Order: sequence, then structure tokens, then C-alpha cells
Amino acid sequence: MNNPDSILLPDWPAPASVGALCTTRIGGFSEAPFASNNLALHVGDNPERVARNRQQLADLCDWGTTPQWLEQIHGVKVVRAKSDGLVRTADACYTDAAKLPCAVLTADCLPVLVCDLAGKEVAAIHAGWRSLARGILPRAIDRFSASASSLMAWLGPAIGPQRFEVGVDVLEAFFKHAKNDSNTDAIAAAMRPAKRPLHFYADLYALARASLSASGVSRVYGGGWCTYEDQQRFYSYRRDGKNTGRMASVIWRR
Repeated sequence: MNNPDSILLPDWPAPASVGALCTTRIGGFSEAPFASNNLALHVGDNPERVARNRQQLADLCDWGTTPQWLEQIHGVKVVRAKSDGLVRTADACYTDAAKLPCAVLTADCLPVLVCDLAGKEVAAIHAGWRSLARGILPRAIDRFSASASSLMAWLGPAIGPQRFEVGVDVLEAFFKHAKNDSNTDAIAAAMRPAKRPLHFYADLYALARASLSASGVSRVYGGGWCTYEDQQRFYSYRRDGKNTGRMASVIWRR
């Protein structure tokens, strides 16, 4: 993983005690169609190559322990990360323990990393549209003992609004769970009409910012990538289907 394009470092003013990164598809050991830095074991890639990719990342970061990996199901469950090496079924994990990385895997869905200004609490969130609509972000924020106003969030690579066409059911799902009129307006602004009737181009970044704002988090950074269009750096399920890998977004207390 000597290639500088193999990882993205969040552009946010996180405390020095917080480490965070997002991998790209570059610089690993997986072969086509998963080339090359796939971090997911559930997509059909050679598990030995995935293990090498994960070990390479662990060596680079000098964690000294296995990250909390998740079996993600597009729900709203948030779990406390543990260092026992077990995979937990959830779409977000939180910890206030040092040297315990929280990780989520994505290939179009939005990864969100959160920490407090004191650098004592961190969380990683897998925010696909279903989880976003049902409130995965406020549920994760509620796990922090720090107030929402003292949290910051980073939005990692996701499918861009010019490529994420959805049906009216997605719009209705967000409206169903809107917190107030202001939140409803922000959701509407994040949905641009598509050419097909009752279809929209959804802006996951804007939807996440709307949810974070409604929850009291105003310090939000990142966003602006498109996993679908940037085939060189990112995996994309919508572009490549089942034969695609996953990037990892990880946050930890040093």
C-alpha cells in the first residue's frame, strides 16, 4: 500500500487523538474483478487475498488489534465495538476505548465517521439510503456522551447525485421519517427530478447533512466524490453489480 492513492485521509479538524481513513481499490492483492484492495469477505473474493489486504491495512495503521467489522444489513442498529474479533450484525459501531478501530464497508453507500471535539469517542456508520431514511445517523449520535453540538462528522466516498437514480418510494421513505418542516425541505432539496416519471436523482451527501443538522451536528466535512464515476479509485455496486469489492472507512482513538 505504498501508492498514495491507496487511502483517503479525512479533510477535517479532528483532534490529534483521533485517527481516520478510507481505503480505495488501489494497492492491494485481490485479482479481477475485485482488483485490487478489496476489504470484504462476503463478495466472493479469495478470502486469503482479502486477509492480506486487511493485514496490510492493519500494519500500516499499527492498530495492534482487529477492527470491529460488521455484517451490514441496511438497518439502524448501532453496536459498541469490542476487541474480541467477532463480527457483529449492525450498520454502525461506536467506542470510547482507545486503540479499537471502528470500521464500515461500502461500495456506493455513504460511510460516515464521527468523533467528539475532545477526541474521546468515535463511531463509524454505514449510511445507505434505507438506513439514512430510518435514522441511522441520529441513533449513532445518541450513543455519544458528548453533546451533538460538540461532534464532527466526515462524509466519505459514495455514489454521486448525478448517478443515484431512485424511485418515488425512496423519497416517500425520507419524508415519512422527517423530523420537522425544515428537515422536510432539506430532503426535498436533495431530490432532483429525473427524466423518468416518479424518479429522482438522490444526493446522499445532502441527505446525510440534513439528518446531521436535524440532530444538532453542524460540523460536517467531506463529500463530493462519486464512486460510480471514479472507477479507477472506487468500487461501485451500481456500476459493476455483484462482482465488486468494498472500501473500508475506519476511525479510532490512538
